[in-house]
Amino acid sequence: MHSRHPASRTGRPRSAAADAAILAATREALVELGWSGLTLSDVATRAGVAKTTLYRRWAGKHELVVDAVAELFDELELPDRGSLAADIEGVVLQFAAILARPEARSGLMAVVAEATRDDALRERIRASIVDRQMRLVLEGRARAQRRGELPPDPDPAESSRTVDLIFDMVAGAVVHRTLVSGKPADEAWVHSFTRVLLLGLTAQPGGGAAQDGAPGG
Repeated sequence: MHSRHPASRTGRPRSAAADAAILAATREALVELGWSGLTLSDVATRAGVAKTTLYRRWAGKHELVVDAVAELFDELELPDRGSLAADIEGVVLQFAAILARPEARSGLMAVVAEATRDDALRERIRASIVDRQMRLVLEGRARAQRRGELPPDPDPAESSRTVDLIFDMVAGAVVHRTLVSGKPADEAWVHSFTRVLLLGLTAQPGGGAAQDGAPGG
């Protein structure tokens, strides 16, 4: 399990139950009040903790909301559905389902907007959400290589660039589809997206890779 919290500070040990209550209260407040209405004081009241308990853990609203949203994405798991194409479809459907939740949608859009003028917040988003979920691409590639669906990586540096690119393509497409375009990332869309991801734009419509689980070269 990935750490969901900011770096620990000296002093009294942290309570996992208090952390969970604070993050859940943050998501609840986001849905009810929106970004502008959310305050740390209100979150503390909802979570049933003293304000000092919350302030010891998070320096401000930005950091708190990032961690609250990051906890949702930690629910993502890479399913083993027997083929690379099917595995991709499974995790993309999970991702889209999380983004459809009001607390994820409002929280992610708020912190991304704020990060355009806050480099430290952008770095926290990268470390808490992007880097933690990069594991899904690494796990998926390794599994596909063990199955013989993908060749082994001859160059670690090139492999790292490829992993970054795959993550950007998947995350970017799903976020744009669900949060920008406001269209459903349903099974039909996910199936078509996976086929294009694996075969590229030159693939014939209805190509077999995403259907029979044997991705092209």
